[in-house]
Amino acid sequence: MFNNQLTHTKQQTSRVKATFRPIEIMQITPGKILAQINSPEDLRKRDRSELLQICDELRQYIIDNVSVYGGHFGASLGVVELSVALHYVFNTPDDQLIWDVGHQAYGHKILTGRKDSFHSNRLYGGISGFPKRKESPYDAFGVGHSSTSISAALGMAVASKYKGENHRQHIAVIGDGSMTAGMAFEAMNHAGDIPNNMLIVLNDNCMAIDPNVGALKEYLTDITTSHTYNRVKDEVWNLLGKMSNFGKSAQEIVSKIENGLKATLLKQSNLFESLNLRYFGPIDGHDVEYLATVLNDLKDIPGPKILHCITTKGKGYALAEKDQTLWHAPGKFDKITGEIKKKVHATPQPPKYQDVFGHTIVELAEQNPKIMGVTPAMPSGSSLNIMMKAMPHRAFDVGIAEQHAVTFSAGMATQGLTVFCNIYSTFMQRAFDQVVHDVAIQELPVIFCLDRAGFAGADGPTHHGAYDIAYMRCIPNTIVFSPMSEQELRNIMFTTSLDDFKELKQTISIRYPRGEGVMPNWKTPFEKMEIGKGRKIKDGEKVAILTLGHIGNYAVKACEELANEGINPAHYDMRFVKPLDEAMLHDIFQNFDKVITVEDGCLQGGFGSAVAEFMLDHDYSAQIKRLGIPDRIVEHGEQIELHKECGFDPEGIAQAVRDILGREKVVYSSNIVNLTMN
Repeated sequence: MFNNQLTHTKQQTSRVKATFRPIEIMQITPGKILAQINSPEDLRKRDRSELLQICDELRQYIIDNVSVYGGHFGASLGVVELSVALHYVFNTPDDQLIWDVGHQAYGHKILTGRKDSFHSNRLYGGISGFPKRKESPYDAFGVGHSSTSISAALGMAVASKYKGENHRQHIAVIGDGSMTAGMAFEAMNHAGDIPNNMLIVLNDNCMAIDPNVGALKEYLTDITTSHTYNRVKDEVWNLLGKMSNFGKSAQEIVSKIENGLKATLLKQSNLFESLNLRYFGPIDGHDVEYLATVLNDLKDIPGPKILHCITTKGKGYALAEKDQTLWHAPGKFDKITGEIKKKVHATPQPPKYQDVFGHTIVELAEQNPKIMGVTPAMPSGSSLNIMMKAMPHRAFDVGIAEQHAVTFSAGMATQGLTVFCNIYSTFMQRAFDQVVHDVAIQELPVIFCLDRAGFAGADGPTHHGAYDIAYMRCIPNTIVFSPMSEQELRNIMFTTSLDDFKELKQTISIRYPRGEGVMPNWKTPFEKMEIGKGRKIKDGEKVAILTLGHIGNYAVKACEELANEGINPAHYDMRFVKPLDEAMLHDIFQNFDKVITVEDGCLQGGFGSAVAEFMLDHDYSAQIKRLGIPDRIVEHGEQIELHKECGFDPEGIAQAVRDILGREKVVYSSNIVNLTMN
């Protein structure tokens, strides 16, 4: 297929729009009834007696697809009956249905016209793993971060009332994990104070990604397990049905009786009723026919209300029910045996950066009793669960509460403790004010470890850690660092754990990506790092490549490729965005008039911008090419696919060097070597 001759091609530096990557597609056949359902309208034409079979077929279709193609698993299995009942009862998309976070929305997607494309879920160019407004009119609100559904549904309900669309229903489906976030309570507090027609469906399974924590979990358990309350509640519910023919006054009387029972038969007064939300439940979230009946009844009850449904995450797949954290997103697996498919390597592989963090903080904490760990509902994702198991009194999962996590850490820091607060980069966006107001202004040395910095991969734009370099480097009293390897992550954690770091009176952001590092033998002795000091990877001529963090390993590969073409760029690992290594930058701009910066963060206000600002501030003149995340929303896909799309994969970096030097790429198709210059 290829000619045995040397050819030359000029690669375009612009990237084409993402297209679905070719994969080997396994044909997955839906069940007999599900095959006929291409929209909720089709579902609503089915007899109620068929709903149970539809649920069975939908659950099996999810299992079949996720086992082959991967994705989130347990959450969607847990709401199969709820998904079917909601679309069966409500007139979606005119009635607006909002799924909080969206991990549990696979059944929703399959029922709303995306069954045939579901195999492309979370793949590059395929459908999103989360509800997305531009993907379907049934996705009433785009989600990915938790606890937004009630606010969004309330806004829609108020808008409908204002426009005179009083027939429309507005439903927010939120898990008990998401309910722990302050934003959910802010929305409920507002909902109970203004006229609106909104239903909150509380999907209570005692889980987020990890088991839920906090007093709210205990409160919901109290409601769920109070036999006296549930028995009397059922009797009152039946009485309401019998008295409904007697008019509104009877309903009001029974409502008052029911509210009194909630307050007297439970240990606490009903939290939701105190916010002026009519509370119904708890009910079995896996009884689809009863769910449909209750939801149909609730359509006729005006005002804000909440339906408490008890579900099991992973329902219908025994292993997922047993280990709900593992089966949140297990990857590909054998659906018969339950064996999770993992790559088998002949040689030792580098660890994930998150695991380097998890083991290193324990190692440091064993030597330093002042060290504490904090994470907002991501103990397994951040690997802080290693410390939580080894030192449960010194590591805290505070629930889905990023703002609280930051200020809680700040409070401990005022008392001389050394606090490592681990938050995904994308979730740190939610706590920006606390970083400024509670940490930086007060000169508190909180150590922020921002996991999933850069592209998050298949989770897509709601989870990409694209902006933290820009929003952290603009804050006074803040250091911004990114390690190129596991060794550098260990060393910066060691450095910031020392008492003399506190003397700087600054906070630090340590950002690192999702996935593996580069060192199979990563557990190296600790070495103290000099704050604001970069390092030269290699000497070179004509052009200097300046990189930040793990992405610098791409530049190493690019330099190796360019060496075969007779091109020899210098490479510097800057390590710190703030403070910059000014001595190194002076040396660079005094010796190079062509500079390329590479980062896995947004170009606006990022690392490249910092270098350009330095050049202007010191009256240097050089040609600068910045590589990084462009000023647009980048969709989902594997990290390397997204790096390539944005032009900072190894080949993209190499091509940027060729372009700035005015060179063409040489394509080898034989052992002949011929380098061409313009």
